[in-house]
Amino acid sequence: MALQLAFEDTGTGPPVVILHGLFGSSANWRSVARALASHHRVLCVDLRNHGTSPWADSMDYLDMAEDVRTLIARQSLSSPTVVGHSMGGKTAMALALTSPASVGNLVVVDIAPVPYADRFTAYVEAMRSIDAAAAASRTDTQRRLAERLPDPATAPFLMQNLVSRNDHFDWRLNLAAIGMSVPSLSTFPSALLGCRFTGPTSLIHGGASDYVAAADIEAFRSLFPDFEAHTIEAAGHWVHAEQPEAFLSALHQALDRTA
Repeated sequence: MALQLAFEDTGTGPPVVILHGLFGSSANWRSVARALASHHRVLCVDLRNHGTSPWADSMDYLDMAEDVRTLIARQSLSSPTVVGHSMGGKTAMALALTSPASVGNLVVVDIAPVPYADRFTAYVEAMRSIDAAAAASRTDTQRRLAERLPDPATAPFLMQNLVSRNDHFDWRLNLAAIGMSVPSLSTFPSALLGCRFTGPTSLIHGGASDYVAAADIEAFRSLFPDFEAHTIEAAGHWVHAEQPEAFLSALHQALDRTA
């Protein structure tokens, strides 16, 4: 059953719906939303089990695509551009392939419609190993989290999900459901491999990222025939945060595309 997702809404004009990546939230995209708001209505969405959106035990790309389709219908958005980063990018692709009438323009950020090795279980386990309710301070929690992570530099990003509730801290992520869903989140739904979305599709990816290989471009073209790619040099997986001006330039080019 589709969930009613939380979202931040800003600006006026043709609609843009932005979907964050795993462990992220709508807040990660506020600066992009502000940059677009003078000419677009921008909805930054919290996907299920993230941010202030509802939790659910199930969490695969078809579930999340249906959540977003329901939001688009509820908000009466006409042919929105749907922008998705990482997990949000796979969700956006699943939406375009299952409900092409819901998407006018598709922008995928640093992810491909292919399977990946499990990069996430260690992060879920690190967060679950910390008793957030008993944490003395955010500083202490971040220190202990960094000690448990494969990449300690990601601790500040993950710490955005530690919130104060009454007199204690808590994770606002549904870590149990995310942990159980990592296998499906690491792949791409095989049921969609025979589908096609014929609307404009753009990939914006980091030249220093290992998430999109040269061979993955053909995977895009088989599903999204009206496809073009933009490479942002000197950017890793977090393209929009690492090279914001170059990212916005590529995004504006993608937004200008029409079927």
